[in-house]
Amino acid sequence: MMDMWWKAIFFGCLIASVLGAHNPCCSYPCENNGVCMTRGESYYCDCANLDFYGKHCETPTFMKRIKLFLKPDPDTLHNLLTSKKWLWNTINSIPFLANFVMKKVYTMRSDMIDSPPTYTSEHEYITVDSNFNLTVYTRTLPPVPKDCPTPMGVWGKKEMPPPEDIVKTFFLRKEFIPEPMGTSTLFSYFAQHFTHMFFKTDIKKGPQFQWGGHGVDVSHVYGKNKDSENNLRSFKDGKLKFQVVNDEVWPPLTKDAKVPMGYPKHVETNKQYAMGHSFFGLLPGLFMYGTIWLREHNRVCDILKAEHPEWNDERLFQTSKLVILGETIKIVIEDYVQHLSNYHYKLLFNPELLFGEQFQYQNRIAVEFNHLYHWHPLMPDEFNINGTKYNLKDFMFHPEIVVKHGMREFVDSMSRQRAGFFGPHNHGPLTIPVVTDLIKHGRTLRLQPFNQYRKKFNLAPLKSFEELTGEKKMAKQLEDFYGDINALEFYVGLIMEKRRHKALFGTSIVEMGGPFSVKGLMANPVCSPKYWKPSTFGGDVGFNLVKTATLQKLFCENIEGDCPEVSFRVPDYKEGDVLDFIKQKLEL
Repeated sequence: MMDMWWKAIFFGCLIASVLGAHNPCCSYPCENNGVCMTRGESYYCDCANLDFYGKHCETPTFMKRIKLFLKPDPDTLHNLLTSKKWLWNTINSIPFLANFVMKKVYTMRSDMIDSPPTYTSEHEYITVDSNFNLTVYTRTLPPVPKDCPTPMGVWGKKEMPPPEDIVKTFFLRKEFIPEPMGTSTLFSYFAQHFTHMFFKTDIKKGPQFQWGGHGVDVSHVYGKNKDSENNLRSFKDGKLKFQVVNDEVWPPLTKDAKVPMGYPKHVETNKQYAMGHSFFGLLPGLFMYGTIWLREHNRVCDILKAEHPEWNDERLFQTSKLVILGETIKIVIEDYVQHLSNYHYKLLFNPELLFGEQFQYQNRIAVEFNHLYHWHPLMPDEFNINGTKYNLKDFMFHPEIVVKHGMREFVDSMSRQRAGFFGPHNHGPLTIPVVTDLIKHGRTLRLQPFNQYRKKFNLAPLKSFEELTGEKKMAKQLEDFYGDINALEFYVGLIMEKRRHKALFGTSIVEMGGPFSVKGLMANPVCSPKYWKPSTFGGDVGFNLVKTATLQKLFCENIEGDCPEVSFRVPDYKEGDVLDFIKQKLEL
């Protein structure tokens, strides 16, 4: 009887395979965030709590139709924000109008991120673990169902192209292509140092697992846990441990602060510095930022001690940590994201704009955000530190280079050197294994096709590879590999998309990354009404440190003597000549 049952299942599956039967949700029939539910061999779309209805949640309500009619498309809005400088200068000068625009930025971007989180990589539907299991990344879109005809659902080929072939054909750098907006390597390292505090994949368990705190928690300064934090602390006046070399403050050595670091065996012990993140000793640019935050923390301690001589070490430390957290978010929004956006409108860090709004002060890091932030093309092949050139191989694992040249000289050089162009044919050879593994991880996680993510973030799905790349040669190569634009992989689509006008990236990476960033920053507890007050930061003195923080001040207040060039854009950039260079190298 049991043998007959198994035979029935086998022949049933065989017949279904021959006839092409499959999970009907593999074609993603539901629009506008509708949820596809199977019902036997059929399906229906759950449109509950949406402003859309119909069989596929395709019909907007009357009010939604009006909103969609009035809402400009993302590219139109971007073009408006990066032009009409006179208009934005006027708005920037009128606090009421500036605050109104910023509030819209906060709410419109944040509303695009599901909160509480909805999916994990283990299931294609909502589970209790989606919210409570903090050891995994959340998911923006659920995984591709396992019982689909192709890895991308119903589109493309039954087997994905070898990731090594994709990387070799489209990613490998032939000749360094500089970033056309004049972005400096000071920016590249800021992006890397900042995101390392919340992108912490536990790769031994799998690409869906993580060991971080799901947000901006300044753990890259203070360590991954209480034990590491205590080993980095001096327990005197609230300060962190440090050493003085060449009359400058630097992080202590690991022999004096026993925290886990990732140094290879060949690195001498007198060059193994102890820092909040195990990776920060491996690249001089990360070491630079780790050092400057160490100096800033100790500087804040001195300021708070002068204001509160009665405070003990513990309160000075904990309050200074809150100040550093607030300064970090301020600098990220008003310096880092400002440069990323290239807007004439001046972005503002003002948590009070969200007070009274329906806003949840919690955040979960999405695996798609992690993949999106692999910006390795921004790294050049070599670094010029005041005339001394280091190739990337000689630069890695040598944090002492910063000590040798001094903080002022190193920061000045980073501000004057151009970062790389984010796009095809610009991954350096040392990062090729990283991006190859990333593509493999995307397949293990069963990330949905690139076009599905575009629809999730209110972008029209692309109709062809040529529309993606803006040219014919690479578009034809992509079509040969994938067969269908709807089968294009997530990260490959981000890399291959043509650059947006007056932007560092293509449209998709900006429109997808922006909501994750805004939600993650403004959902931080220091931005909530309970935290955002002078007493949290040690009174008006500490509160003003947060409110007046800038990238320039961060470096200039912590470097003796004249301040170096501190800029996310090289001082001598000209966009036109680099654009011509890019077109030539990509054979557009």
